[in-house]
Amino acid sequence: MPLNDDQNSDSESSRLSESTVSSSDYEYSRQSFTSDSSSKSSSPASTSPPQMVTFDEMMAAARNLSNLTLAHEIAVNDNFHMKHIDLPQNSLAGRVKQILHKAFWDHLELELNKDPPEYEHAIKLFEEIKEILLSFLNPGANRIRNQICEVLDTDLIRQQAEHNAVDIHGLASYVINTMGKLCAPVRDDDIKQLKATGNIVELLRQIFHVLDLMTMDMVNYTIQNLRPHLQRNLVDYERAKFQEILEEKPSALDLTTEWIKNSIKDELSSTSCETSSSAGADDLTKPNLSPTLVLNNGYLKLLQWDYQKKTIPETLITDEVRLQELKEKLNQLKIIACVSLIANNMVGATIAGFPDFPERLKRISFALLKGMNKTTFDLKEALSAIGVQTCSEMNKSLTERGFPLLSEEVQANLVGQICNTVEEDNPISSLIYKRILLYMKTLLTLPSFQKAMPTIPEGLAVIQTEIESLGSQYAGIVNLNKQVYGTFYANILRKLLFSEASPDKGKSIC
Repeated sequence: MPLNDDQNSDSESSRLSESTVSSSDYEYSRQSFTSDSSSKSSSPASTSPPQMVTFDEMMAAARNLSNLTLAHEIAVNDNFHMKHIDLPQNSLAGRVKQILHKAFWDHLELELNKDPPEYEHAIKLFEEIKEILLSFLNPGANRIRNQICEVLDTDLIRQQAEHNAVDIHGLASYVINTMGKLCAPVRDDDIKQLKATGNIVELLRQIFHVLDLMTMDMVNYTIQNLRPHLQRNLVDYERAKFQEILEEKPSALDLTTEWIKNSIKDELSSTSCETSSSAGADDLTKPNLSPTLVLNNGYLKLLQWDYQKKTIPETLITDEVRLQELKEKLNQLKIIACVSLIANNMVGATIAGFPDFPERLKRISFALLKGMNKTTFDLKEALSAIGVQTCSEMNKSLTERGFPLLSEEVQANLVGQICNTVEEDNPISSLIYKRILLYMKTLLTLPSFQKAMPTIPEGLAVIQTEIESLGSQYAGIVNLNKQVYGTFYANILRKLLFSEASPDKGKSIC
């Protein structure tokens, strides 16, 4: 597993592609490690000619990144597990696999139906089954190990085949019984189905299918047992692995340097117009800026990051998927808060006596905004539907209480304002999002946010539960990232913020 040296890194890298977290999630960001694009002279962070990187160095960096990513995912994601993934049947690869497998099993059936039967391919299958069964055993399970080797002795089976004395059904029955002893309880039904299968070829095919499932079970069991150890040692392990990557590819911090440099520029521009104009565009030597403030500002930028077009800083690749999901969920919450604010501003006096109305409106909005981050989602249409549903629910409540319905003008105005929140410069949308970012920024400054969450800004009360949950996740990601990469950030900030590179300055930013 990842805590070992590089001897197992190739197999671990391939296994990651089968996990619930697809390798494509971080493949785009891996370019900063495995290509020379980040070392081009056009990069603002590059002050020297690009260094040549050998293929071996590049592959070593990629393996280290895969191990680091896998270890991080296991430690921070309690739901992380491997699963067996079949190729889509309508894909070219899926069709080729299906054709080849059918040809193999048809050929095996043809051989076994001959008179006398030919057992060579069947013997090879049992040899492979033996190796898989042995891989499930603990080092001390000598008795069952010896039994498997004795019953599935391929040399003995070949001798029996020469005399047409192979009990292939007996061998298959032994394999099934052994699988039943070794499998997890979740596979008991699969074992029963194997015992009920009469055709020997179909039985062998299903045996391999269940063995694949058992292999995934064993991997997930190993991951479950490894997780506590990884969680205890994650910071030191990730820091050491990233240091190896940096030694193999010195440009592996270029994007991170640029990310921090942009954060410094943002902080400088926000201090005062006078200071900005006198400092100049490239003057970043401002010791008055707090390194922690600069770094926190950079983390906030990740909630506004264009993950489809921009490559994330190298030090945040392991959390790219989580950060992107946070951004998408916050966008959804922003819209829900906007809808609630608009409804309250327009008909606040009317709904004041409906204590459950905000929650009903939130449930409607969540339902209609489901999947809003997909490219095919029509947000304008969804907002229109939310507006119509809001008016409908409000009129229903008014009717139940004997009050007059909302006028058509008010309803049209309400639907229009909700639809306009999708506009880029919409003042309500901008206000709500600024307050969401303010809340997240406050979380990053708290010494212990788990004990006491900060006060929810005005206008966000309707989404308080959801935003506190997302805020805890966000602060957890940031705090872990600071622990792991704080030393690397300190070196970058010391160079960018201080004219004299004192070894004591910027030593710790966590």
